[in-house]
Amino acid sequence: MDSRAPALTIRLDSADNVVLALRDLPAGTYLPDEDVTLRSDIPLGHKIASRPIAKDEPVLKCGTVIGYASRDVSPGTHMHNETILFQERAEAPEFCRDYVPTAFLPPEERRTFRGFVRQNGAVGTRNCIAVIACSNCAATVVRKIASAFEGASLAAYPHVDAVVPLVTSTGCGIEKSGVPLEYMRRVLGGTVRNPNTAGAVVCALGCENNNIDAFFAEVGLTPGPMLRRLVIQEEGGGRASVEKGAAMVTEMLVEAEKCRRSEVSVSALTVGLECGGSDAFSGVSANPALGKAMDMLIRQGGTAVLTEPTEFVGLEGSLARRARSPEVARRLMDMMNWWRGYLAHADSQIHGKVTPGNNAGGITNVLEKALGSTRKAGSTSLNAVFGYAEPITERGFVIMSSPSYDPLSAAAMFAGGANLCAFTTGRGSLYGSRHFPTVKISSNTRRYELQGDDIDLNAGAVIDGSKTLDQMGREIFEALLAAASGERTKSELFGMGGDEFVIWDIGTTS
Repeated sequence: MDSRAPALTIRLDSADNVVLALRDLPAGTYLPDEDVTLRSDIPLGHKIASRPIAKDEPVLKCGTVIGYASRDVSPGTHMHNETILFQERAEAPEFCRDYVPTAFLPPEERRTFRGFVRQNGAVGTRNCIAVIACSNCAATVVRKIASAFEGASLAAYPHVDAVVPLVTSTGCGIEKSGVPLEYMRRVLGGTVRNPNTAGAVVCALGCENNNIDAFFAEVGLTPGPMLRRLVIQEEGGGRASVEKGAAMVTEMLVEAEKCRRSEVSVSALTVGLECGGSDAFSGVSANPALGKAMDMLIRQGGTAVLTEPTEFVGLEGSLARRARSPEVARRLMDMMNWWRGYLAHADSQIHGKVTPGNNAGGITNVLEKALGSTRKAGSTSLNAVFGYAEPITERGFVIMSSPSYDPLSAAAMFAGGANLCAFTTGRGSLYGSRHFPTVKISSNTRRYELQGDDIDLNAGAVIDGSKTLDQMGREIFEALLAAASGERTKSELFGMGGDEFVIWDIGTTS
């Protein structure tokens, strides 16, 4: 029987000059593993100097520079906002230096899941009817149509997962042309085309800038039995439109109910990678464990989509070194330079300061956040970089440009073709969706115990020492296959998704 006291801290790399607190630690606590006494209270997950650090000396976590000491500090000092200075590292990336072709498993050795194979060969993990608003002017009608099919009303259609309302806050006052309207139409069109969408009713008021007929023409949508057009002004108002829309959905339900799951290769999975409410353990447990799962997926022919590039700051060079070609690496660096220009005068994390929740969880700056965020994608080669909500046309590890706002980037990945989402969190998140099933993974055991109704897996087992990263990665991979085959995630069981659909309103509203 092991009678040793539980560890108080964790050291992530032998080169580090900080360790992380594994629980809330009061001032005066002695850390036997480091032979250090705490000089102040240290919250869970926060960093502690494990040796003297001189002013301007690099602060190392996971063997990586996350900032510089603002003053001379003694062992046992809290290393956070007052003691670590942010300074972005100027790094000349060596394009493709670390590129290694992926070692794919033979098709006969690849895992399978039970998905919905569509007529075009794409595979859905859910079988949903979407009721979509062209603008906020149609939002209430869309919600009322979808609400008619909640709960027991779907009992006659056991093979249909949900009727989901997807509403937006814009679409009317939006610019009449240009990037904002292009992005909106790209997201809405991609949502209709995603293989998780068996059918869609697209609803408009009729006079908004995002004109429904121009939208259909621009993105190449053709109305038919499983894609219906509903215009409130043409139907005679809200009540009549709700009645007409509900009838349209009922007709689609009959057809969608004929769909059945069948065994398909895991190569049909495209997993959108998200993190939200991160803490200092996210980059140590949940994110690298998810990366292990993505390595398994990619070696079996699947795809992992990393987004939120404002969280790559300082680590983009390491991603460029993994690029399949100089063109892919250059596209990545161009994207990062665009974001720096776009946010040049904004109070954004790209300049170092992370969100209040991230900061309270022990993440001091965006360098430290990037150290964890990029680990979600695993270790395989970077094969492509896509713009916001563009169709994902390459397999393997790819990147999509999007703001670091969970629902907004999730909507973009779904529009691009992702059919499953994996979401890591340390502070706790409620994001989820019925049309884009989301497996949520906690970085620490305390958060999992507090929000067990919201979070599916506990990667805190890595911190606790009961599982290795490889074991946790395998558990995540199996959970993703189960969710892809129809097992409900915690967020689905709670009914998330009706208010978690957000489109990037990048332009001017008038």
